[in-house]
Amino acid sequence: MDWPTGLLGFAAGLLISVATAPVGVSGAVFLLPVQVSVLGVPSPAVTPTNLLYNVVAGPGALLRHHRAGTLRGPLTRLLVLGTVPGVVVGAVIRVFAVPGPSVFRLLIAVLLLPLGGWLCLRTLRRASRTAPAREPSSRAVSRLAMAVGVAGGIYGIGGGSLLGPILVGRGMPVAKVAPAALAATFVTSVVGAGTYALLSLSVTGDIAPHWSLGLACGLGGLCGGYLGARLQPRLPETALRLLLGVLALGVGGLYAVQLLR
Repeated sequence: MDWPTGLLGFAAGLLISVATAPVGVSGAVFLLPVQVSVLGVPSPAVTPTNLLYNVVAGPGALLRHHRAGTLRGPLTRLLVLGTVPGVVVGAVIRVFAVPGPSVFRLLIAVLLLPLGGWLCLRTLRRASRTAPAREPSSRAVSRLAMAVGVAGGIYGIGGGSLLGPILVGRGMPVAKVAPAALAATFVTSVVGAGTYALLSLSVTGDIAPHWSLGLACGLGGLCGGYLGARLQPRLPETALRLLLGVLALGVGGLYAVQLLR
């Protein structure tokens, strides 16, 4: 990796995490297309590189939430216990079942288009009514965490990046979801990156993460995540939800168009 690429990765991680950390998203979901299309990380190495980004970037926002005392609570435990086994299964599926770039782009489109549209619609509907939505049960949260952990292992986003917007859309406040989702993202990314490192010992191809680029992006995310978590009380929640939904729709639509060409 040369210096311009490293600086670009640092800047991308910084800017993305500042915008996404306030709502409990590490930013890896939006960093992934930058790695593929701009930084030239091959598939499937982009997935463990994204997980490495989460590992390095995660402590920034978590440190801020720890100081604020918002990391404690049952939601954090439920998300971590559900996503950890799922991310291992997802990593195995990613390496042995869907290594091709076309299938990978399809997964991006299938995951991001519904998620972005759903997040925008739920945000608008929630803003137009006074009665709060009913929060999901602990059992539902655990099952959802397991399913999202599998998707996160395939997609390289740690799992929490999907759980955050889903739970917020179900009626949970951002202040409660964000620390738990970021903690789940960090823990599952550590497990997922380790799983890919082990798989790279027995599988040929670009399986191991691109360490230097992942570290550069992660250092940017480390700084941006701390700033984003610090800005959370000062930013309008509805506008941030809509911004994340629009970004997800844009990225998913881009890859859908590429598949149709």
